[in-house]
Amino acid sequence: MEISVSDGEGMNFDSGSTRETMSTPSLTAYDPLDLPSIGTEPVEALPAAATRVGTFDNMAEIVANHEVRIFRFILASLRDRDAAETLTQETFVRAWNARESFRGDCAPNTWLMRIAVNLVRDYTRTDRFKFWKKVATTAVDVTEVSTLVPTHESSAESRLIARQQVDLIWETVETLSERQRTIFLLRFVEELELAEISTMTGLPLSTVKSHLYRALNTVRARHTRLTKEGGQL
Repeated sequence: MEISVSDGEGMNFDSGSTRETMSTPSLTAYDPLDLPSIGTEPVEALPAAATRVGTFDNMAEIVANHEVRIFRFILASLRDRDAAETLTQETFVRAWNARESFRGDCAPNTWLMRIAVNLVRDYTRTDRFKFWKKVATTAVDVTEVSTLVPTHESSAESRLIARQQVDLIWETVETLSERQRTIFLLRFVEELELAEISTMTGLPLSTVKSHLYRALNTVRARHTRLTKEGGQL
């Protein structure tokens, strides 16, 4: 995926125009059980006009450091690679266009993730997403759940078991409400603190805790039932 910067008026992705570009780590090689590392490829510097963004003093570096995490969250939320790549780009477009409003009272990742959360929320209300949810797909599995993801040294059998466990959990996560699902993924896929999730979602900390508690109860209960019914794991 290539994110490009225009002449200072904003970010765009029109490959037909002439502009400075910056290369980013490849997302096409994404494996839900083997996430790509961040910043593994060189990133070209942006023009000077593009660096005067307060804390976002180097947008190329911001993209290199945060795009994989943003992509991972969106993919886990939507399970649609094309949509995840599009919304990942849109996250940085919006961040670039709104850079002057970034006050520096939270970490760049928190600000970016809040944009991503809002984009996912809006997308899940579209007709395209509603149609996609009816289609059974096996091409993309939910991204890593820390305690279930095997290492590179894991056997084929352990990786298969991990994938089956992730599938069971994902089947449960899909039944959660939009808000509960978002909070669950931010907490257990991205391993964010509750205070960070509160900032990203714009919800009071007590509300985040309440939704997470309900989500956990639902996931645990349904996962236990599915495991027993399946007679495995």
